[in-house]
Amino acid sequence: MTRFFRLLLGLLPLAALAQAPPAHPYADAVRRRIATAQDERRTAALLPYLTDKNSAYRAAAAEALASVQDRAAVPALLPLLHDAAPAVRRAAAYALGQAGDSTAVPALSQRLAQPEANALARRTAYEALSRCVTRHSVAQLWQPKIAGADSATAPGRAWGLYRAALRGLAPAEAVSQATKLLGQPKQVLAARQGASAALTRMRGQDSTLARVALPVLLKALGSDPDYFVRANCATALGRVARPVAASTLVSATIDADFRVRIAALRVLPCNKPSECRGSFGTASVVQGALNKPLPQESFTAAEWLLRMPIDTIEINKKVAQIVKTAQGISHWRSRAAILQLALRHAPAAQRPAVADTIRRRYQRTGNQYEKAALLTALGEDPAQFDFLAQEATLTTGPSVVPGTALAALVSMRGSKNFPAARAADFAAALRRALAGGDVAQLSTAAEAYADPKLVPAPQPADLGALRQARDKLKLPSEIEPWIALQQTLDKLEKAPTPTPVPRGTASQHPIDWAVVQSVPVGQRVRFTTTQGVIELELKVAESPGAVASFVSLVRQHFYDGLYFHRVVPNFVAQGGDPRGDGSGSTPYTLRSELGPLVYGAGAVGLASAGKDTESCQFFFTHQPTPHLDGRYPIFAQVVSGLDVVQRLDIGDRITAATLLAARPTPPARAPKKK
Repeated sequence: MTRFFRLLLGLLPLAALAQAPPAHPYADAVRRRIATAQDERRTAALLPYLTDKNSAYRAAAAEALASVQDRAAVPALLPLLHDAAPAVRRAAAYALGQAGDSTAVPALSQRLAQPEANALARRTAYEALSRCVTRHSVAQLWQPKIAGADSATAPGRAWGLYRAALRGLAPAEAVSQATKLLGQPKQVLAARQGASAALTRMRGQDSTLARVALPVLLKALGSDPDYFVRANCATALGRVARPVAASTLVSATIDADFRVRIAALRVLPCNKPSECRGSFGTASVVQGALNKPLPQESFTAAEWLLRMPIDTIEINKKVAQIVKTAQGISHWRSRAAILQLALRHAPAAQRPAVADTIRRRYQRTGNQYEKAALLTALGEDPAQFDFLAQEATLTTGPSVVPGTALAALVSMRGSKNFPAARAADFAAALRRALAGGDVAQLSTAAEAYADPKLVPAPQPADLGALRQARDKLKLPSEIEPWIALQQTLDKLEKAPTPTPVPRGTASQHPIDWAVVQSVPVGQRVRFTTTQGVIELELKVAESPGAVASFVSLVRQHFYDGLYFHRVVPNFVAQGGDPRGDGSGSTPYTLRSELGPLVYGAGAVGLASAGKDTESCQFFFTHQPTPHLDGRYPIFAQVVSGLDVVQRLDIGDRITAATLLAARPTPPARAPKKK
């Protein structure tokens, strides 16, 4: 009996450990101090931790400096590229890439010439190098003596080419290198993903793409097992002016994966009417996509048709057909876009009838976002100026309507058909917007004043109105229109340097450590939406400030009833704005937490108007969006309901946001008897 109880007592610690939740990283006071120094942008306070004997603190400090992005930290980060701990080496490389200092290039190249057992640290070093090279040193990405097998270094090389291409560093040799990497075996998926993404971003290399990459792109689009690779190949082929590229893209519009179909639809060639004939009244792939069940796919087709040039010889026949097509479309965004197409190309005699069709639908619909889309359509007809000007002055109802009405007036003013006699009326509409103080209209008006084609000669009174509107704004919550107004003033007044955001604007909301420590690692949040349920897992270790703010808002039921106001196919679905038009905020802003997380499908990031201006708006990514890495904070990941994310459209609502109870850890299994 005594032996049995000794055995039982010996097993208890093992069982207790198996059931215990993961240790909270911020139960550690040192980790809190490091994160606070990051939040307060205090480089000097972080530097001593880079030499701490605890490797976890060295890595945390390096990651913190990646968010601070202070080039003064570069000399202290360089030695950590050779740290004994892989996590420290990776964090140091990431921080150097975020700093983007060309003085780090020799050290990074030297590190890549040495063996690196950790694949993640190796890839991060490549990407850091690509963020630091200049046009004189970009060849370092493919010329240095690299330690390791080709398959081991391929992912880093591919993603390094991508990061360099984002910065406009893509010579012809980069196209050749990316093409070789795209041909990697199927098991080297990360390399093919990076290489295909790089080929979509190599500006000014269209002829090289056609000469060097075309056969590989065609093969990958037709046979690669990964949808992201195929979608990237479709995008790259859209820049190749060859018949075989066009026919392959048409075939890709029936790919098994909707994300590939959307990518192909978006880049189908249509530069002249002869390429587009038959788009209406035939069973073309584009017209067929208008009534696809997924709104993303339908709207992509509508956008393509909106860009389509129309043969003016047959325009009288086509307008009626376009209107009829629009009326048969079930998705309101697509329908509004096709009505806009009809109004854009309608001859003068037919324009009133098309405009009346749009206005009747505007009056009937109760969907504020459909109203906004129809106002955008009416912006094609200068005869609708007075109606749009009237809607822009609305002070009751959804803010998206008057904001869009003013944007439609601005678009109309930029048209070659805008009557010169209405220029004074347009100027008056801008002044009313500045005096009204609506934050969305202030940003729109500021952008209009900055464009000499829209406002050729701003008067001193206009500058005074811009300053007065700026000075009435409440910071930090109204930082976005403040930035827009100040940038316009700087341009019009020929300021030698940009005026900085007032000090302290983004530091008024320190990290709430009590809330952070109340959020367990692995905490999930359930969004119940009008399309279904989405579950997120919060990244409290990587983004404590963002998670604390988000959790506090969820506990206050802040998100309940809010809309998704922005959906861009194959990119994001964005929501969380209390105004519902993308201009809303909380009374505070947050510091950007730019840790080494990547935007894969279902990543959840915070929207912003620039670094350190995040608040309550968030977005879900539809697919990998690596150009956002290191620029927008990631604070969660969709773990269930990604199909719901893909179905979200503008106007869908969050009916409830709920923190889920922690999942119990299964008890440890007793060891088998021998």
